[in-house]
This record gives sequence, C-alpha cells and structure tokens, in this order.
Amino acid sequence: MAGKVMHYFAGGNTAKGFYSLYDSNLAGLEKLFILKGGPGSGKSTIMKKIGQEWLDKDYDIEFLHCSSDNDSIDGVIIPALKIGLVDGTAPHVIEPKAPGAIEEYVNLGAAWNTQQLAAERTTIIRFTNARSKSFEKAYALFAEALKIHDEWEDIYKANIDFVKLNGLTNKLIEGFYRDIVLNKKADVRHRFLGAATPEGAVDYIPSITKGVQKRYFLKGRPGSGKSTMLKKIAKAAEKRGFDVEVYHCGFDPESLDMVIVREAGIAIFDSTSPHEYFPSREGDEIIDIYKTAIHSGTDEIYADQIKDVSSRYRAKMNEATACLVKAKEQHDALEAIYVKAMDFTAIDDIQKDIQEQITAWSKTVDSHTILH
Repeated sequence: MAGKVMHYFAGGNTAKGFYSLYDSNLAGLEKLFILKGGPGSGKSTIMKKIGQEWLDKDYDIEFLHCSSDNDSIDGVIIPALKIGLVDGTAPHVIEPKAPGAIEEYVNLGAAWNTQQLAAERTTIIRFTNARSKSFEKAYALFAEALKIHDEWEDIYKANIDFVKLNGLTNKLIEGFYRDIVLNKKADVRHRFLGAATPEGAVDYIPSITKGVQKRYFLKGRPGSGKSTMLKKIAKAAEKRGFDVEVYHCGFDPESLDMVIVREAGIAIFDSTSPHEYFPSREGDEIIDIYKTAIHSGTDEIYADQIKDVSSRYRAKMNEATACLVKAKEQHDALEAIYVKAMDFTAIDDIQKDIQEQITAWSKTVDSHTILH
C-alpha cells in the first residue's frame, strides 16, 4: 500500500510580490538537496519521480507546487526521513543553514551544452527580461487589486458586531481544545491555501484536509473577520502545545485562509470564492459569520457599492492573471531552448545518484519510526 501524499504551495504570486514560506516547511530537515539549473533542465521531473518512488515504498510525501505553473513541482519532502529536494533557483532562492552538512547543491547545469546555449544568448536574455517584467506588472496589478479589496472589506468591517464575533471565536476555541494542554512545544508550519496561477486561483484543499476528522467551512464576506478568527484559533492551539498548520491567503499573505490542528482533528477554512467549498462528507459543518456577526441587511443597503467594488476588483485580478499567462509563455519559450541543450541521460544519472543517497540515508533511520 502506498503512502499518503499532500499537495500544497509554499510560495506565491501575491500583492506583496513573490512571497516565500519555504523556510517554514523546510525547517527540521536533516538533508536537503538544492537543485540548480535553468528552465527545462529537469528539476520538477526529478522531484516528481523521487517523490513517487518513495510514495510507492509506503512513505508519506509532500509535494510543493509551483505557483507560476501548478503542474510543476518546486519541492518534495519525505517527512519520515527528514529529507527534501527543492528548486533553489529564483525566485525561491534557498539560503543554506549548514552547507554540506545539511544542504547539498545539485548542479543540473553540468548536463547542458554550453555552446548551444551561448548561441541562443540574445534570445535567452530577451525572454528572461520579458518574463521578469511580466511578473513585476502582475505584482503591481495584484497590489492595486488589494487596495480595491480593502474598500470592499471596509463595508463589512463597519457593520460587524464584534461582541458576537468574539463570542463565536471563543466558543469555537473552547470546543476545539477544551482544557487540553500538551506537554510539548508546538510545531507551527506556514503554507499557502492556494495560489494565483496562470490558470487563475488554484488550491489543494481536498488533499490538505484529507484525513482530518472535522472540517469547518467559514462563510462570510470580505472584511467579516474570518482571518482574525483564524489567527486567534491558531494562536490558541500553539499556546496549548498543539502542532498547527497555518495556511495564508495566496493573494494577501498577511491574511489567513485556513488553520489545521490534526492532533485535535480539526480544519477550519475560509470557504468563499475563489476557494469555495461545501460540505461533502460526514463531519463537515458550515459556520456562517455573515448571519452570526454582520448587521442584518448589510448586503442590501450597500448593494450598489458592493457591485461597483467587486466589479473593479475582478477586472484588476483578471489583468494580473493575464500577466501571469504572459510570464508562463515566456518561461515556456525559455524551457524550449534549454530542453534542446540538455543531456537528459546525464540528468537521469544525477537523479539515480540522489536516489542512492536517499536510500542509504533511509537505512540509517530506525525502521520502526518511519514505516506505517
């Protein structure tokens, strides 16, 4: 029987630019392979193959997806072995903590034809610069969209019954954790619930919440207090020693979209567009913040204003997404150049070498602690 796999994003194209949460997810690893190489040099393929091989060996695997191409992998972690592989090229440059002792650079550039790439120098520089400009424009547009979103939030912030909202939050915290305090320091991991990609908003909520006993679907409006509630729930879990997975908004990384406390068997998340879900299995429950804590009639009173701001927001988000599409086209053009210059037999050899190192490493780990 294969192990369990979890998909998520650790980096994102946000209103604050490219935002990395990689350090939080790589923390505690005892071995990290940092792959260096150009577009199309085989980094994602290597990580997918190695991840799948260890998944088939009954190890749980975490796949960290690329926010600029969610079919591509930017990292893979084998938690039981405390081993990971990660794409160490921009924009998610990884700073080694103990080079050689923990982190090991893997140079995929050793497998490319330098003369062939040199002949394409002008084209490579042109596409690289164009791609950078596309990302810069996307981030600027996301920042503009965030300002518009703030206008949307202000409508509901002015109409919150904070007594009711705080009461609901405290009731949830008491129900989740009761008077339990674990005798350990909490392990807190920060990730993204989803990401702004060339295909629009993408998330892996079904994968992330698989196996969690109780899922709470927060329904509400922008600015209705969902993120604040989640921050309090996460902080309360951490204070009690529960391990916490904190999932940030892929658009505004300072906002939270989900908290998972597996030791308490709960996941609670913002289940509104663009990551709107509804109960689909036993244990699922909706929590409607709008009904509970927003003054009655707010939607109707501000209908025209809401229609205007939501329209402007979506238009700006569409503009930004179009820039991500352009950036991917430019990246794909770069990949095509590099693919032609790669010796993939040499890449296969590099993959085998990494695999052999992981296999040797696994034999030093007590099998009783790693197998299901």
